[in-house]
Amino acid sequence: MRKALPILICSLFLAACGSHSSDADKAASAPTPAAAPSAPASAPAASPAMSSSATPAASDSAAAPSSGDDTGSDSASTAPAIDPSKVDFKDTGKWVAGKNYFVISPAQPKVTSTNKVEVVEIFSWGCPACNAAHPLVDSMRKSLPDYATMVYLPAAFRPDENWVVYQRAFYTAQALGVARKSYDAVFDAAWKSGELATYDLSTGRPKSRDEWPGIDAFAKFFAKHYGVNEQQFLGVAKSFSINTKMKRADELLKAYGVPSTPTFVVDGKYRFDFRSAGGGPQAIELAKWLAAKEASGH
Repeated sequence: MRKALPILICSLFLAACGSHSSDADKAASAPTPAAAPSAPASAPAASPAMSSSATPAASDSAAAPSSGDDTGSDSASTAPAIDPSKVDFKDTGKWVAGKNYFVISPAQPKVTSTNKVEVVEIFSWGCPACNAAHPLVDSMRKSLPDYATMVYLPAAFRPDENWVVYQRAFYTAQALGVARKSYDAVFDAAWKSGELATYDLSTGRPKSRDEWPGIDAFAKFFAKHYGVNEQQFLGVAKSFSINTKMKRADELLKAYGVPSTPTFVVDGKYRFDFRSAGGGPQAIELAKWLAAKEASGH
């Protein structure tokens, strides 16, 4: 039975980012505290998909192409190749592999086919730590150099907290071209208004399963707020294409060795989180440093 949840974001980040991490992770400090409901967001070794949200479709005829949304599409794939000689990279010894960031060996594929350095946030709209962190993540995205881009990889390893439905909804919104514009709004619907909440916001505990928002609730949300046809949303959500994206996301999470959310991965080669970086501002600095390291060829 779940214990009472802490309300400080400091505890939230510690629980979310440290449960299955290395000793080096545990030695680092947490981001700035703030009030929010919290829960562990650690990845179990394996997570079966929830039957209510992973119904396969016979064909992909309902799927719509991405409209260049920058939350995980290939919109930057036509960017010019990076010139390493023009990248300002200096290794001052501040950032230490195995402590502040972790080398993924062997290196794994990127999430997208972008020609830019790819900085990925592994997250869930249903994750309280991700909700608390997303203003920092927005700052990270805006601070990246021109040769880097941020994309998002939704996790589903907490089916006990409805993450599979949030993952399916994200990929559906992405396919319909509204994932970027709705990214913050869905967090608010899950953690402020309660419109898409799996948690009871008055108690900080998960609701009973029969009260969880299903994919139909997301269809109504996107129809109401973004003008997406409700039946089209449901058709895309149940398509073969979305099932395939969800399966690939689960495989990438395992290949990257992601222990918890939010976690960041650079070009499939480096992994870090707020805790290993030493806090929120430090994580933003580390993301830019790793992007420069990768772009410079070091």
